[in-house]
Parts: sequence; structure tokens; C-alpha cells
Amino acid sequence: MASGRPVIAVEKCKGCGLCIRACPKSLLEMSKQTNGQGVHYPVCNDESKCIACTFCATMCPDVAIEIEKD
Repeated sequence: MASGRPVIAVEKCKGCGLCIRACPKSLLEMSKQTNGQGVHYPVCNDESKCIACTFCATMCPDVAIEIEKD
């Protein structure tokens, strides 16, 4: 099975949460910190379980997520 990790461009994120709902492994959650726009952004809670499916990146309307494959 493929593996990887989401790389999130924090300052591009508007905090919509679509990526969180798209992750089949429920690996994304909103951070407690905010970006320069004052919004919470997603973080991966366990990169070792990422299957590099790219669902989160595909759902992001701001193209703020890329998947770095192992």
C-alpha cells in the first residue's frame, strides 16, 4: 500500500475543513493555532498512517495541500 504525508500550505488555507471530511483514515484535524488570516488550519495527527490517497488535496478549493509520497 502507498504511503506519504500531507504537506499543508498553512497561509493558503481558509479553514473550510473539506479536507478533514475527505480523509478516509480520519488523520486530519484543525490545529489550535491560526494562520495569518486568523483561521485554524488542518494538521495531520498521525503521518505514519497516511495512505497517500490524495483525497484531502483533491477536495481543497485553495490548492493548499500536496501529498509527499514515500
